Amino acid sequence: MPPDLTAVRNYLLSLQDSICSGLEQIDGQGRFQEDAWTRPEGGGGRSRVMSEGAVFEKAGVGFSHVSGSTLPPSATASRPELAGKPFHALGVSLVIHPRNPYVPTSHMNVRFFLAGNPEPAGPSTPVWWFGGGFDLTPYYGFEEDAVHWHRTAQAATGEHYPHFKKWCDDYFYLKHRSEPRGIGGVFFDDFNAPGFPASFDLMRSVGDAFLPAYLPIVGRRKGLAHGQRERDFQLYRRGRYVEFNLVWDRGTHFGLQSGGRTESILMSLPPLVAWRYDWKPEPGSPEARLHDVFLKPREWVQG
Repeated sequence: MPPDLTAVRNYLLSLQDSICSGLEQIDGQGRFQEDAWTRPEGGGGRSRVMSEGAVFEKAGVGFSHVSGSTLPPSATASRPELAGKPFHALGVSLVIHPRNPYVPTSHMNVRFFLAGNPEPAGPSTPVWWFGGGFDLTPYYGFEEDAVHWHRTAQAATGEHYPHFKKWCDDYFYLKHRSEPRGIGGVFFDDFNAPGFPASFDLMRSVGDAFLPAYLPIVGRRKGLAHGQRERDFQLYRRGRYVEFNLVWDRGTHFGLQSGGRTESILMSLPPLVAWRYDWKPEPGSPEARLHDVFLKPREWVQG
C-alpha cells in the first residue's frame, strides 16, 4: 500500500487539537495562541504557544508540513542514497515547561518523512518512514510517576517497547555532560518495516498515548508547595534541556537546515533558565537524589 500523505496530515492536525485542548483543561487558565505560517520553499504549519498559564509557564505544540526539492543533510545522514531527492516532512512536536518544579518537563514528537515522488505512478518508488516518541524530564523524581509514564509507553508500543526504550535512553543523552536528559520513555525513527498501515498505527498509538501518560502526573504534582530553592534548581536543570536541544537534537537541526521557521523551531526553549558554574547539589539532598536515583539507566516496568 502506498503512503497516504492526506491521512497522515489529517491525523496530525487532529492530534494537535486534542493535545492543546487537554492541556488547556488541566491548566484552567492558560490558552494557546495560534500562529499560522508558510514556508517559501514549500509547505508551512501552525504553531501554538501557551504562555504564563496557571500550571504551564510555557507550552508549545506545533504542527508542520514542509516540502522541498532536496532533503537537508540531517535527514540523509543515515540514508546517503536519498541525498538530492524531493521530500515531504510532517509532524507534531511539543515541549511543556511547567511552573511548579515538582511537575516534570515533557516532550513528544511524531513525524512522517517521504522522499521521492509520492505518487506510485511517478518516476521512482517513494521512500518513507515514521518516527517519534515521548520522554520525561523531572526536576524532583517520584517513582510513582516514572512507573506510570513507562507503563503507558509500554502499552502504546507493545513488543517494540524494550527496543524503543533503549533507543530513547541512548538518544536523549548529553554526551558532553555524560548524563541523560531525564528518565526517558520511547523513541523510534526510520520505521517502515511492517508496511504503511501498521507503521501508521504505531505512530498514532504513540501520539494518542501522550495525554494519558502526562496528565495524571501533572494532576498529582501541580499543587505541591515549593519555594525559591526548588525554583532555582528547576532553572538550573532547564539549562540541560537547552543544551540538548541546541547541540544534539536532530529535529532542531533538521528544522534549521531545511529553512524552517526559526520561531517555531525554537519554541521548545524555556522562558527562563539559569546556568551556574560547576555547581553540585549537597550530597543526600532532594536535588542530589535526581541524579543519584533517577538519572540512571533503569527498567521502570517489567515484561
